[in-house]
Amino acid sequence: MMNRRELVLGSMAAAVAAGRFSSAAVSAEATTPTSSRPPNRIAASTYSFWQFRETDRPSIEFCIEQSAAMGFDGIDILERQMEKDTPDVLHNIKRCAMINGVDLCCLSTHQGFVSPDEAKRKLNMEKTIHSIELAYELGIGCMRVNTGTWGTSKDFDDLMAHRGIEKPIDGYTDDVAFPWVIDCLGQCARKAEQCGVTLGLENHWGLARTPEGMQRIVKGVNSPWLRMLLDTGNFLENPYDKLQALTEWAVLVQAKTYYGGGLWYTLDLDYPRIGQILRKGGFKGYVSLEFEGKEDWKTAVPKSLKVLRGAFQG
Repeated sequence: MMNRRELVLGSMAAAVAAGRFSSAAVSAEATTPTSSRPPNRIAASTYSFWQFRETDRPSIEFCIEQSAAMGFDGIDILERQMEKDTPDVLHNIKRCAMINGVDLCCLSTHQGFVSPDEAKRKLNMEKTIHSIELAYELGIGCMRVNTGTWGTSKDFDDLMAHRGIEKPIDGYTDDVAFPWVIDCLGQCARKAEQCGVTLGLENHWGLARTPEGMQRIVKGVNSPWLRMLLDTGNFLENPYDKLQALTEWAVLVQAKTYYGGGLWYTLDLDYPRIGQILRKGGFKGYVSLEFEGKEDWKTAVPKSLKVLRGAFQG
């Protein structure tokens, strides 16, 4: 009896013999790639539904459900928003994402390695390694990391008032701190490799406030498991040139919008231009919305999604 493979091959040979299409056409159709590039997938950061307003802190599951209802492809989880990280909590998050057809694309974490206190750096490194294990358990392939800051600002409002520029503690300079950050992130990258989680260093103040600082750290670690997570709202001057300089290292992009005016500042970002820069640089990953304005998220987040869809159509 003729098996399925023999039947298919026989049918194709008969079609070629009958002149319906040539063997060369069959080969070309099978091997020629399509010329169009799919659009970047768009996620929502759970931060967009909360923004550290403690009285309005929603569950991760709520954010997933809202993101799915609005038409997002994925969700970017802010780790600080998780009430607990016990197995039952993690499993419920995975279940909710699967049921709602939303990818868990990033776990956004916070840590601080800019300190002369070795014990403090070690504690933050252990915390980061634990977060990598959480990302692994959740099936998330990307995790945001930061350098941390000197801590000489009174608070985040004070840091923003000085446009992210912070004075080092007495007796130290930024140059002294780079080896601390490179060493800690290098050890974290080894754990990330074991778990299959790519770390994305964010341009989030501290030593990663400039493209030069970002490159110095990533090149210093020299691991494929440490790349960059580019935040469109964290370069306050000349954002387009700076984003372009770093696109080749990007694993994920966090895109800020400011409807209703920014909580700390407002940037007039040209997203079609940013989309063009990233596409030209070969970026294929997720774009995650971080809504950081005063307008109600119920209206601002859908508007933001429309803007990002238009800018990253491929």
